[in-house]
Amino acid sequence: MPTSKFWIRSLKNRTLACLSTAALLAWLATPSLHAQYPVDGEWQGYDTEWHHVSAQLIALAEATREKNVAWRPAPGVRSTSEVYMHIVDANFYLLSVTGVKMPADLTDDAEKKATSKADVIRWLRRSLEAVKPAHLKQSPEQLARKLKIEGRELMPILVSA
Repeated sequence: MPTSKFWIRSLKNRTLACLSTAALLAWLATPSLHAQYPVDGEWQGYDTEWHHVSAQLIALAEATREKNVAWRPAPGVRSTSEVYMHIVDANFYLLSVTGVKMPADLTDDAEKKATSKADVIRWLRRSLEAVKPAHLKQSPEQLARKLKIEGRELMPILVSA
């Protein structure tokens, strides 16, 4: 019996090694997947971080099935669409603190009213795309200033690399 356990464990290890190697080779063979944005990735400065996170949020929203957009894990907890719209509200609100006007068509109840996948993705894209030009307009001095939001002093935004 001990030899059969060893053989099974050895087979599992070889299978795992083969699958890992295949996954690595597949990733290396598809340069277009990991080179879509020349310096996309983590720890490369504000602009690349923002692009990376924005792309991930949009991809997540697009991957969400229409029937799951209204899903709520429990009573009193935000639905999937409400979570995305909360991000939209936060993006526009934080921009408004820096002087950018809130969109006139973003109403106080948008989090509850935008329930279709298409509407949510449209709002999410719009809020994410509003950040970059606002950030580019800021001088290094403006980016270094501390902001007070709801009585709390926030750390300054780091100047983009």
